[in-house]
Amino acid sequence: MSPQTALRHSKALEGLHGVQVFPHSQSALEENNKQGSFQSSHDKSFITANQPLLIQVWQQRPACLRPIRCCTQGDHNLVETVANVLTSLPFIVLGIQAPRKNFNTTLYANSLIGVGVASTLYHSSRGKLRKYLRWVDYTMIATATVCLSRAIRNENPKLLMAASAFLLPVQPLMVSAVHTGMMEVAFAKRAVNDPELRKAHDVHKMSSLLGAALFIADDMFPGTPFLHSAWHLAAAVGAGTCNKLLD
Repeated sequence: MSPQTALRHSKALEGLHGVQVFPHSQSALEENNKQGSFQSSHDKSFITANQPLLIQVWQQRPACLRPIRCCTQGDHNLVETVANVLTSLPFIVLGIQAPRKNFNTTLYANSLIGVGVASTLYHSSRGKLRKYLRWVDYTMIATATVCLSRAIRNENPKLLMAASAFLLPVQPLMVSAVHTGMMEVAFAKRAVNDPELRKAHDVHKMSSLLGAALFIADDMFPGTPFLHSAWHLAAAVGAGTCNKLLD
């Protein structure tokens, strides 16, 4: 059938009630588009369904394991600010009292002082400077955990220390989690072999569990007053018991 004949047939059919005729090329195009859309959505659902479980878990990781956001919530009023500043000072005291037997222990003691200073500056700050001081606060905490891990375990792999130094500015909470875990293992092992450390380790465990609960609660309920101050105190008790490892 020639194109002209097909066109005449199409016009004749269009005259019938309820009949609508499309050119062959247009209908084919629409059919291809439908098939393409179906295939695209099917491919996406297939990829999502077959995505490795590890990647899915990583994508759903909590905020504390994501790149630093420099959240500046908290310190909603003067009373809360004063409480947060006062509860930052124990870290300075602990840093002054920490043993300084060698370079590593001295570095850790100074980092504890840095934690207290950074926290004090952050909580007393306002305006645009506040978000930068929050980053300093996070990073200083991570630095202290790295220094403590090195002071306790001189055999830390060089690759781990290099990776920690690289990730410190962008993933300080992840670095803190890794080195805190290493410290916890070392503390538990020493407490088993040294009865004098068992009481300190029991206090450390309780303060660590309480501190973790307060840290999560502070992130989930940022409007609740004095949660952050309570976390400061629990963390300070935990840091004080860690000093026993360096005696």
